[in-house]
Order: sequence, then C-alpha cells, then structure tokens
Amino acid sequence: MDVKNTEFLLEKINSPDDLRKLSPDELPEVCNDLRNYIIDILSANPGHLGASLGVVELTVALHYVYNTPYDLLIWDVGHQAYGHKILTCRRDKFITNRKFKGISGFPKREESEYDAFGVGHSSTSISAALGMEIASKLKKENDRKIIAIIGDGAMTGGMAFEALNNVGAQKSDILVILNDNNMAIDPIIGGFSQYLLNISKSQSYNRFKKSIWEGLGKLDGFGLRTRKFIQKNQHALKNIMLKENNLFEAFDFRYFGPIDGHDVVYLTNVLNDMKAISGPKLLHLITTKGKGFEKAEIYQTKYHAPGVFDKITGEIFPCDCSVGKTSKFQDVFGETLVELAMLNEKIVGITPAMPSGSSMNIMIEKMPDRAFDVGIAEQHAVTFSAGLATQGMVPFCNIYSTFMQRAYDQIIHDVALQKLHVVFCLDRGGLVGEDGPTHHGVFDLAYMRSIPNMIVSAPMDEIELRNLMYTAQLDEIKQPFSIRYPRGYGIKPDWKQPFEKIEIGTGRKLKEGTDVAILTIGKSGIFAQRAVKSLEQKGISAAHYDMRFVKPLDENILLEVIEKFDIIVTVEDGVLHGGFGSAILEFIALNNYAKSVKILGVPDKFIEHGTLDDLYRECKIDTKGIVDSVIKLIGKL
Repeated sequence: MDVKNTEFLLEKINSPDDLRKLSPDELPEVCNDLRNYIIDILSANPGHLGASLGVVELTVALHYVYNTPYDLLIWDVGHQAYGHKILTCRRDKFITNRKFKGISGFPKREESEYDAFGVGHSSTSISAALGMEIASKLKKENDRKIIAIIGDGAMTGGMAFEALNNVGAQKSDILVILNDNNMAIDPIIGGFSQYLLNISKSQSYNRFKKSIWEGLGKLDGFGLRTRKFIQKNQHALKNIMLKENNLFEAFDFRYFGPIDGHDVVYLTNVLNDMKAISGPKLLHLITTKGKGFEKAEIYQTKYHAPGVFDKITGEIFPCDCSVGKTSKFQDVFGETLVELAMLNEKIVGITPAMPSGSSMNIMIEKMPDRAFDVGIAEQHAVTFSAGLATQGMVPFCNIYSTFMQRAYDQIIHDVALQKLHVVFCLDRGGLVGEDGPTHHGVFDLAYMRSIPNMIVSAPMDEIELRNLMYTAQLDEIKQPFSIRYPRGYGIKPDWKQPFEKIEIGTGRKLKEGTDVAILTIGKSGIFAQRAVKSLEQKGISAAHYDMRFVKPLDENILLEVIEKFDIIVTVEDGVLHGGFGSAILEFIALNNYAKSVKILGVPDKFIEHGTLDDLYRECKIDTKGIVDSVIKLIGKL
C-alpha cells in the first residue's frame, strides 16, 4: 500500500466527526484501510504493531458511537492506541510516530484533546476513569461517558483490581472494556488468565449468548419484551451470571460478553446498548493480537514490536548491530543467569510479564521450576523475591528500570529494611529511545542510592555485567544488590572466560591522565572512552575511571582523584539530582575538599522520545558533550 497515492475511505476521515457521518456498512472498509495504514507505516517506522492491529474494530466503533473528545477514552496499555491517534486528527503526522520531535507512541494529554490520559505503563485506566467520572458529576456534566479500554495483560495488574473494587463501591457510571487477547508482550499466565479463558470457552454461555442479545431486542430500553425474556430465562441467566462471571459481579459490575471484538458493526450496536445502562459495566471482548497480518497473528510475541519488516511477506529485517562482535545486554543477562543457576542451586529468576523482553525466557525454558513470570505485578514480584530470600534462596528479580518504580515501597520495606539478599537486575537503565519519558530508566541510580542496605552498581559493558552478576550471588553478600544495565548492544563477552569476583565498592582506572579526571558509571563510560581520545587530539590529557558502584563509592579512587586533579567531570546516564554525580559532590563536600567539579547527566525534566543519539546529544552526555564540558572547564582555570 502506497500511503501517498491512494484514494481510500480513511483519507476522508480527519476527525471522529467525519467518521460518524458514515453509514454502519462502511465501517468494515474503514477498518481495513486503518489496519493497512498501520502496517504500511510501521513496516518502515518501527513501533508496537500487534496490539494496535488487534483493536482496529474496537477503535473505530468507539469513535463512531461516542462523542469524543467530550466522552473520554482511556487506553490501557497505551500502545493499543495507534488507530486512535490516526482517527483523531493525527493521520498525516503518524509517519513521525516515536521519532524525535514527532508524536508520541503513547497517548499524551499535551499532544491531543482526544488523549484523555497519558499512559505508557499499565493497569491505570480504571483508576483514572473513576477520577474523571467523579469530577464530571461534581461539574454537573452528567451526560459525559467515561470508557476505560484495558488490554494486553493490563488487567493482571493489582492496581486494576483495586480500581474495580472502588468503582463498584462508588456505583460509578463507567464502562470498562476488557480487550482479552490472552497476551501481554508474552502470553499471559496465572489464574486470572485461565478464568477469562474459561469464560470465553464456556459452552453453556456461548450457546446462550446469542439468544440473550436477540431476546432482549438489543435491550429495547428495558421494556416489556426485556422483562418477559428475563422471567422466562431467569434460571439460565442466574446460572450464567453467578457461575461464569462471579468475579466481576462480586465487584458490583454488570458483566457483558464475551463477544467478538472484530465485528465492527456488531460492536457499534453493543456499545450503543451500553450507553443506555447506568452504573459500573464491563464488556468482555475476545480479540486476536496482530489481527489481519498473518505473521503477527501467528508469532504474537515476535511481532509485538518487530522493528523494520516487509509489509507483504512479514519478514523482519535484522538490526545491523545484531551480528558480529556485539550482543544484547539482556541476552548476556539471560545466558549468564542460567550459567550461574547451574552452579548455584539457590538461584531463582523472577520477572513481571517480561520474559522475552528481559531474556528471562531462557531460564524459564531451561529451568521452568526455578524461573517465574508473575504477570504485570511488579510489587508482587519484589515481595515474592523477598519471601524466597528469607528461606535462603537467591532471587534474581529482573524488572525494567522504569517499571521498578512501581515497586519502590516493596524494595524499601520488604527487602532493604529486612536486609534480604535479593538481586535486582534493572534492564533498560538510562535513556531508552523511541518509547520516551514513560520508559526511560533514568531514576534508578538516584532512587536506589537513597535506600539503606542497598548495593548499587552499573556495568560499563557485558563483561562487567557477567562479573557483577557472579559477585551478587555469592553467599558472602548479605544484603540487596542492584545491577542496572542499558538497552541495546555492547561488547560480546568471551563465554569461555571464567567469572571474576568484583570487590564491592571498587572501581577501575581505564586510562591514566594529568589534566582532568573523568569519572563514569555504566554505559556513560563508553562515551567517555571516545571523549578521552578526542581530548588527546586536542592536547588534553584525561584520566578515565569506571566507578562501577554508586553505593558504596570507591573512596580510594576518589582520594586519588582529589589529590591529583583540580578538574573533575562525572558522567551518568541518569538524573543529575541525587544520582552518581551528586554522590561524588557529597563526598568532596563532606571531606572539605575544594575542587572544580562538573556533573553531566539527565537534566531535571522529562526527556521526550527519539533515537538514542538524539537524546544523548540533547542531554549533552554524548562524546561531544563530554569534550565540550572539559574544554570549558579548562578554559575557566
């Protein structure tokens, strides 16, 4: 499909108002156009493919039936919302999706009035919807409809159930649409997913479902026909509602479904029926992630966010970085964890719904009794790890840095306060690129550093990652241990090399120098190495120290640096306030040293999306930023 040279029905839709002018029998064509448009754009401009394809019909039906943006749609998780963005005045901008200075890959309030709530994580929609519904009542906007669309595993998050409980207690007029595709990034696991599967496959319900809707005459305003139908079938209705759907009924929700989420005309009829029903309602849709693109339907995890692919054959084109002398940090983690687990029977692995994203799937496949996917439940993952640690196990709790923020209380109270030996492996540490501010892992060095009993480390490369993981699992470690590492590729380790124990709180000198000392943590050391070479070409001799630990700091290195250098530069791929640079400044101040120190890192603002090169350049922590800062400091002396 050539986007620039087509005459499709979608091209006539610049806003939901245009969509509502169409007849119902034109909606399937709109869905077809919308699905093809998403495939066409994403084939060359990578993004989240499968989830948005799976809600095309729902997206069209919602904007057709409801008076958006006055009626509020809250998407959860946000990567379902590509079709929503295209239909809401951003079709021509969608080519900039996730690009630097372009539109966000997630709903974003400041981007559009149609984006009722920003969401890049999950399980927040029902809570937000309740707040909006209560506010609407207080403002006497009683005709406003509030709809939360929760899917891609988000209903497994505990916050969603907290919200269901509160909505039911408030008797709030909210429609929750459960987009049930049995997937997050990976297949959903656990009792709740099995419960939904039981509902969707219930023979008694499916035999009766069609007759209910037809018998109610599309609910016919709850007139005489409805009452007669309910009286005639009350025993069957009671059995269905109590036996099949008791969980949602227990929360005081009226449950409807499950129904086919890919029949757009039927969906519009059902949604119109929902508008006539007051109080808490839950509509259960069965959808297929990747619907309409064969490879995405078959390989749903792989095509969650496939990168660049052939829009005809579905072939995924490999990244240039994926071959040769490089390897992904996450894969080094996954392989190393299995290697260590074979040596230490106490090791177990835990991940909250990110087995393939974190490469925990390697251990799950090889040691299924010792590796656990707990669903989108970071708080539970941390306290589950704490429970394991109390019994002498060594849990490696692998959570993306940005998602670990949701379990901060559990880190403090359930792990650190009890000084339990839990190893936190924080994937996607630092800036992560096109996913933007909801996914940047820039806060962990600061928030972990402030917790008593916590060891905080960050390897510069995959070799150091392996050695830190080895060190973290040793019996002599009697406290929590945090290891953060970036997304992407680095040095491919020599798997035949034996593990090396790293002394806690020790860094390493990578380069001697006389004019300036550059102290780095984690990935920033790679930029610093390049900066040192550039400075040498300008006649400036720079020493480089990879500190490896933010807590405890290597005081011997710091004393050496303070004694030898008047100019010190720190570099980190994290927030300036409270992070690695702050730790260095505190040490210097507490020991009454007067030095010229420049700290480089992520400034005190939320960093938008873009390529990593764009973002490092914007934060001035790339090679050029380091070089420029050193030259300015030397020029001031």
